Amino acid sequence: MDAVLLAAGLGTRLRPHTLTTPKPLLAVRGRPILDWTLGALPASVKRVIVVTNYLAEQIDGYLRGQRHFRHWVTVPQGEPRGTGDALRRCQAHVQSDRLLVLNGDDLFGAADLAELASRPAGVLVAQVQEPRKFGIAFLKADGTLERLVEKPDLAPPQLANTGAYVFPRSVFDLEIGLSPRGEYEITDYVSQLAARQPFHVVPAKFWFPIGTEEAWQAAQRENLDAVMTPPGR
Repeated sequence: MDAVLLAAGLGTRLRPHTLTTPKPLLAVRGRPILDWTLGALPASVKRVIVVTNYLAEQIDGYLRGQRHFRHWVTVPQGEPRGTGDALRRCQAHVQSDRLLVLNGDDLFGAADLAELASRPAGVLVAQVQEPRKFGIAFLKADGTLERLVEKPDLAPPQLANTGAYVFPRSVFDLEIGLSPRGEYEITDYVSQLAARQPFHVVPAKFWFPIGTEEAWQAAQRENLDAVMTPPGR
């Protein structure tokens, strides 16, 4: 299985720290966010594809020195046109029938990623108390995904899209258009796949989005070794 890590963002909400360091390389408990992510990937992942743009040379340098994966490649996004565009640029590099796709600047539990990776297609979700800040998952009667809705005005709690997915390779056969904000959205791929096949919804036991300096500092107090180290490592 290949893993695609989306690491091209500017990290504007974490400036000035991200003026000189890309967000995926900001340190949490002495290790870059990206290092925690690579260490949390399940054993089924044999190869990593990292989409880069902003301060890409620093991410390349980190990958050359890391010891988690021997087989990796970076894919420059060029002009940022959304997460769907970032995924699409990876098509020529994907070698597996399924791919695990993650935001490269959040923290995900190792057990959750292993459970997600065991599904033919799916999304990792987490319960949130402020649904207007997230994409929210609506489920079918059988518990699979019906659709994702961005920032709905709903009473909490709701199930938020964490930005972790498993896609079949056939995702690259789908066509998506520009969203109202002028980007190609990865969630449009999700919606199309959910209409064609069961798209499993996997609840997360640990997800720590790092969107603000306050969240970044709070992450320093988390016992990440306990939740982000797969069994046997």
